[in-house]
Amino acid sequence: MGPKETREKALLSRIDTKRLPRHIAIIMDGNGRWAKAHRFKRIMGHRRGVKIVKDIVTASRELGIGVLSLYSFSEENWARPPFEVKALMSLLKEYLIKERKDLMDNSIKMMTIGNIEKLPHDARKELHKSLEMTKNNTGMILNLALSYGGRDEIIRAIKRYTNATREGSGIEELLTQETFTKYLDTKDLPDPDLLIRTSGEQRISNFMLWQLAYTEIYVTDILWPDFTKADLYGAIIEYQSRERRFGLVSEQLTKDNVTDATY
Repeated sequence: MGPKETREKALLSRIDTKRLPRHIAIIMDGNGRWAKAHRFKRIMGHRRGVKIVKDIVTASRELGIGVLSLYSFSEENWARPPFEVKALMSLLKEYLIKERKDLMDNSIKMMTIGNIEKLPHDARKELHKSLEMTKNNTGMILNLALSYGGRDEIIRAIKRYTNATREGSGIEELLTQETFTKYLDTKDLPDPDLLIRTSGEQRISNFMLWQLAYTEIYVTDILWPDFTKADLYGAIIEYQSRERRFGLVSEQLTKDNVTDATY
């Protein structure tokens, strides 16, 4: 066993499998800087980042994480140079095709959030194939945020709500936090318990603005192409060391007012 495997095993042994985050979200940042540091073209950083996605999806499935959300392509990313956008869409299509067998073998259900109608036709076609093929899988949910922006999602949710009440029975549904979540892209998912941000940037970059209200945030200086299973384990260990109060004080954290959803 090499140093890498030894470190992974040591960290894995420290994780309390009874208190795993149900939903981990990751802002995968640093592909471009990684490529620049290695004197590669930017696309090589993105290609390396796709390899890391595979590793982290596998590690999450092995741990028993229920939902893994990856910020794959933001609404703002459309403003990048056209050649880079085209390369990213090509990588997305390649990933979707290559990973279907592994998704099926590991019973991973793929979901997506974002304005996917903006994706090129060929990428959108492959995405729909993966969504359809994996829809009955129950092992884990892999949620890809594509052409996604948190503000855009909220606006689209408001439009869904107003359309639903206008076209419904005539009785307007009272708008509360609980009812509003039914109109978000993530309506079928629990809010993230843990958000991991790579590359050291101290911001959430318009990602899941509604859903991250009480999410534990873990920032690492590691660039996404260098992120490993051991780094994922370290983030979970840090998460498990925190007391999640959801606006309460420590003395109030009893089984009566904090459910198992805390972890």
